[in-house]
Amino acid sequence: MNLEEAMALERQHLLNLYTPIRMPMVIARGEGARLWDTEGREYLDFVSGGRAVTGLGHCHPKVVEAIRKQAGELIHVSNDFYTEPQLLLAKRLSELFGGRCFFCNSGAEAIEAAIKLARKRAYKASGPEKHEIVTALKSFHGRTMGALAATGQPKYHHGFQPLPGGFMHVPYNDIDALRNAVGASTCAIMLEPILGESGVYPATPEYLKAARELCDCSGAVLIFDEVQTGLGRTGRMFAYEHFGVEPDVLTLAKGLGAGVPIGAMLAREPAASAFEPGDHASTFGGSALMAATALAVLEVIESEGILANAARVGARLAEGLRAIQQKTPLIETIRPWGMMIGVDLTRPLAATVKERCIARGLLIITVGDRMLRLLPPLILTEPEADRGLGLLAEVLSELASAEAG
Repeated sequence: MNLEEAMALERQHLLNLYTPIRMPMVIARGEGARLWDTEGREYLDFVSGGRAVTGLGHCHPKVVEAIRKQAGELIHVSNDFYTEPQLLLAKRLSELFGGRCFFCNSGAEAIEAAIKLARKRAYKASGPEKHEIVTALKSFHGRTMGALAATGQPKYHHGFQPLPGGFMHVPYNDIDALRNAVGASTCAIMLEPILGESGVYPATPEYLKAARELCDCSGAVLIFDEVQTGLGRTGRMFAYEHFGVEPDVLTLAKGLGAGVPIGAMLAREPAASAFEPGDHASTFGGSALMAATALAVLEVIESEGILANAARVGARLAEGLRAIQQKTPLIETIRPWGMMIGVDLTRPLAATVKERCIARGLLIITVGDRMLRLLPPLILTEPEADRGLGLLAEVLSELASAEAG
């Protein structure tokens, strides 16, 4: 299928949701950090399949084998039954984080579960008045109605009001605003340790420590949304490890399934005990196929030095970007966190940079008209990092030269 055929089928049969962001190719296959389209063109993938999902690259052999093996034995039974893959995955995640697990299909569903858990805990302890959840402006927590209400970006709210109530948004990294927002009605503070969708903006350690202290004093639950940052993206298993602050509840998805849809909410005591049978559920959550896949992902991360590679190659990318910055007037700031890097441009050229990178075989994504986001797979090699940097440098140099006239 060529691009024109794909676009025609989309116009006829898909809701018009993705056209503005779709990249101009039909992807046929992937391997490691590379993708190939139906025309045979090869691309270096600096977006991990789009939005930081395929953290182990495309079609990691051990993940593929786990999927094949499990698909031949048992794909799905509901949570009316026990399955070994689900229980072993819960055990492994509990060992990594502590507490207990709830499995679902996406990051947004994990956020919804965290919202319900926080409110149920507060209801049982203090009654219905203690229901408000404080989140940050510029945050992104998902597209379902509860997750959307928690998201601190009005542009995503437009046209969907009235949203569920009980959410308060405060400026990110503003400790005084956070303190003023938390009161007797607060049941949770929910934060991304590093704002992802907004462009890789980290919290300060002081901000997260203040959030922890406020929760401890008010009896609220501290929730960290690590749907994007978790499972090695920043060079550590969880991003909160960089800051020395422990949450009560953690949400995961994206990299957990290496492209297979799975989400998880992890909760420590006493929050974990707030849920009782019937309070929440998921038909497909933690199915045998998804759980076996996630187990393989965790095994690869731990046995193949993925965290160390993400930290090392991420540092090489940051160093290379700083070298490019010295040579071109088009890079203003660089925000590197392992394999999660935001690059601010001095001009509104993000779309042009993305288009020209694609033409050279490098896939990146943008935020607004002045920001680039690089989210390579955690298995990226140093030669691949250098290749990607070289392609980006060519594009920026070409644009800078054109501007100079």
